[in-house]
Amino acid sequence: MLEFFIHLVVTALLLLVVAYVVPGVQVEGMKSALIAALILGVVNALVRPFVVFLTIPITIITLGLFLLAINAFMFLLASKLVPGFRVEGCLPAFLGSLVFSALNLVVSAAFGI
Repeated sequence: MLEFFIHLVVTALLLLVVAYVVPGVQVEGMKSALIAALILGVVNALVRPFVVFLTIPITIITLGLFLLAINAFMFLLASKLVPGFRVEGCLPAFLGSLVFSALNLVVSAAFGI
């Protein structure tokens, strides 16, 4: 259970970094970041597999690059569900999801979280 909370806090901190780095992504504070991290996890666990399944043909045609668009959509969807977490369009959602994924990869590799 402690591992879950650590992962949640790290994800929230990464969202704050993304909001600082990517124009068009805004997080109002740590509380909004924590809620956004939780909702982003739920969206990625429940909605993303269904969307990936439905888009298998286009994902195959694009050699997997369409998964980047799906990640951006999940990022945008989470922003619509969380007050205090705003993404102002498709390009900020795409860039935000890319930066978030890259930071998450670095943190996971460095700390094993």
